[in-house]
Amino acid sequence: MSEKPNQVMAMYQKMEKLPAGKTLFSLAICRKAPYFGTVRPRLQTLRPNYCEALLKKRRAVENHIGTVHVIAICNGLEFAMGVVAEASIPPHLRWIPKGMDVRYTAKAETDIRVIAEVPPGAWENGPEVPVAVRALRDDGTVVVEGTIHLWVTEKPAKKSS
Repeated sequence: MSEKPNQVMAMYQKMEKLPAGKTLFSLAICRKAPYFGTVRPRLQTLRPNYCEALLKKRRAVENHIGTVHVIAICNGLEFAMGVVAEASIPPHLRWIPKGMDVRYTAKAETDIRVIAEVPPGAWENGPEVPVAVRALRDDGTVVVEGTIHLWVTEKPAKKSS
């Protein structure tokens, strides 16, 4: 039994079929939340409760030792979390980040894949939803892993005019 996708997921499903559609979708997200644009994330995969994006290793996101700066990676992780939350949350709920717990586990010497996953059924168990996040090098080594905690509440009733 498949549910109708929410507005964000429906938009992604339309755009992913277009040439450069995933890039255009990523740019639209960065336009809505401009700080994400500083790391230039590019969406790779989006499905309910799962998002994966790519951060290219480039000078603007490197630290003094030539690896991808962990704060740039955390920005990418928050991008993936925000996209998966917007694309997966039931329409009667809303979310806001509550906190982030991350561990740095290896040097980020290549492009970085950022992944955010919501456990099955988590949206119904609120008010806090844990989003598992991890960042991987090209060889699959995890360089950052952790959890972004979301505060989830009912949307307020719309006032009638």
